[in-house]
Amino acid sequence: MTTAAIIVAAGRGTRAGGDIPKQWQALGGLPVAAHAMTRFAAHPAITQLILVLHPDDIETDLWPREPAATVVAGGATRAASVQAGLNAVADGVVTVLIHDAARPLVSTALIDRVLDALKTHTGAAPAVAVTDTLWQGTAGTVGGVQDREGLFRAQTPQGFHLAPLVAAHAASTGQETDDVAVARAAGLDVAVVAGDEDNIKITSPADFARAAKLMGHTMDIRVGNGYDVHRFGPGDHVWLCGVQIPHTSSLLGHSDADVGMHAVTDAIYGALGKGDIGQHFPPSDPQWKGAESHIFLKHAVDLAQSEGFGISNVDCTLVCEHPKIGPHQDAMKAVMGAYMGLESDRISVKATTSEKLGFTGREEGIASLATVTLIKA
Repeated sequence: MTTAAIIVAAGRGTRAGGDIPKQWQALGGLPVAAHAMTRFAAHPAITQLILVLHPDDIETDLWPREPAATVVAGGATRAASVQAGLNAVADGVVTVLIHDAARPLVSTALIDRVLDALKTHTGAAPAVAVTDTLWQGTAGTVGGVQDREGLFRAQTPQGFHLAPLVAAHAASTGQETDDVAVARAAGLDVAVVAGDEDNIKITSPADFARAAKLMGHTMDIRVGNGYDVHRFGPGDHVWLCGVQIPHTSSLLGHSDADVGMHAVTDAIYGALGKGDIGQHFPPSDPQWKGAESHIFLKHAVDLAQSEGFGISNVDCTLVCEHPKIGPHQDAMKAVMGAYMGLESDRISVKATTSEKLGFTGREEGIASLATVTLIKA
């Protein structure tokens, strides 16, 4: 079967707090919705990814452009948003999975269970059996006990054969809370498959912490180290971590010889297992003669992001007797942060001398060491 996955991300999510809708708030270095999008895009059975956005969000940079998705504007209700997604399904698609963007921890195994059930049912949806005792409350007191036999907590993705679901939505009132309700109103058969306790829906501020904790079990954390050296030559300034500093000499190199930025760049490449600057920007290539080092840094950052990694923090040490680094530390952190998309408090730029020992002690050049942590949720 060919399957489209519709990620419904048109809600406002005000109960979760924050200045932007919950699906675009950061979780593990990425927007909440990006986690589900990535999981569906990577599944071999998914042939099309559709992202339903609030009309106000479409022209913004809130939503992730990767993985690639068909983007459509949602409606005033969830049902209307789902219908917009169904209208964008490509020709030849047989089944569709509809998933809440606010459920970032959907697993491949859960997707598989829903798809397997669609081989024998018109619809299928995951759910978790209710195990707690259920009370009926009256005026703040227990008024009775509800039988929990046969009760489930509904989850997504909810899967259906496309044609029957399209017909069901066309006949619906538009007020149903999910697609199972739409399907049942149309008399469709919906199988219940085993849900996942980790497949939580972000609803309140506390859910972000819970989701982050759950993600910690599968989080991919990489650490890379970088080291670079440049000698002094004629000149009246040096470039260090993107800041031009007056000095009695300049650093020599094929590019602008920013030894700090080079070390950080190599640390990112190292964490990714992608070599070093020389492999990506060979000094034998004349186009990089005198190039500004932020070009290299931005390439490394973009490469990390393309592989699903966010940068957690950066620690860069400059080894030199002169120039003095302290007066420029804040400016360096700000420049590096701008190129890397990081807040300054996640960047450390510091300096040390080598106690007059070695080439740095003799003021023949500057060395730099850097460590970078990458995180993929």
